[in-house]
Amino acid sequence: MNKQVGQDTLLGEQTTNRQAIANRQEIIALKEQILDVVTRQVRQLEQQGEIHFPPDYSPQNALRAAWLILQNTQDRNKQPVLKTCEPTSIMNALFDMVVQGLNPIKKQCYFIAYGNQLICQRSYMGTMALAKRVDPSIGEIVAEVVWEGDEFEYEIVNGQKRIVKHKQTFESVDSKKPKGAYCIILDKNGKVKKTEIMSFEQIKSAWKKSKMNPVDNNGDIKTGSTHYEFMEEMTKKTVINRACKPIINSSSDAYLYRAVQRQEMIEAEVEANSAVPKPEEMEVLDITQEPAETQSQISRKPESLPEGHAGYCYTMPQQEQAIEEMAGTDEMRATKTEANVVLEPEF
Repeated sequence: MNKQVGQDTLLGEQTTNRQAIANRQEIIALKEQILDVVTRQVRQLEQQGEIHFPPDYSPQNALRAAWLILQNTQDRNKQPVLKTCEPTSIMNALFDMVVQGLNPIKKQCYFIAYGNQLICQRSYMGTMALAKRVDPSIGEIVAEVVWEGDEFEYEIVNGQKRIVKHKQTFESVDSKKPKGAYCIILDKNGKVKKTEIMSFEQIKSAWKKSKMNPVDNNGDIKTGSTHYEFMEEMTKKTVINRACKPIINSSSDAYLYRAVQRQEMIEAEVEANSAVPKPEEMEVLDITQEPAETQSQISRKPESLPEGHAGYCYTMPQQEQAIEEMAGTDEMRATKTEANVVLEPEF
């Protein structure tokens, strides 16, 4: 009896070891197929002067960090994205990350699977970094929440918004009732380049477009949602994105433009697909006979689905752990910032 149990245990360990070896070999093969190709392509474009990076940005380090994170990233079905997402989309996501000068270790981006398509999703920290890269005259980007009880005034001069006064107290901050938010973009001399102001109703309207659906039918933020737990950060995030988007879209960099448009195109298609009524909401039609050709068309499956049609999912379950582990190494050391604040798509 004990001998049989020992043999079964040994057999199980051998099977596990073989599976681990097979997984490692598969990862090595994918690395050669995806990561090495992207690295060579980026190096070639950089040598030809077709793409340029900030002085403090290493595309090779960013790619290595992203690859380590992707190995621990799963889709919403708990399957590895390296297996479920198309290799071409993984290459595009890595290339888009590098072109935008983003680094996942600094939490400037996350990888999100929309069906079998992988995209590189900027966080609001990545959005600020990209805006500064597109417009080198930007010195600082700051955002503040206006709470109930604050004294806040602004004016519009020649079509430009300008903050006149903002006085805050501990009591107003503790009210946890935002009235709005603003983002100010300053140049390197501290002069205001742009001011974006949003009321909280405008911010909630943006949140309603989020797949997380944090706003209920009464217009209240759902208890327990990321937006409820981190309301100040999420409010700032929305107004920062609004302020920086025109700057990013004004870039004449063709590669950067395609990277930004690819993400928005996939997200827009998923948004459109999600608007299709659920079966229980659809009108039932009494069709007595179906033409033969139409029936054939209905039963025929497409050879491939368009990008995003398989639905969308988040890939975050193990990214934070991977980031924390790599952040502790000498090569990938980074400052720890709002870990749970930027875990969903931009608005």
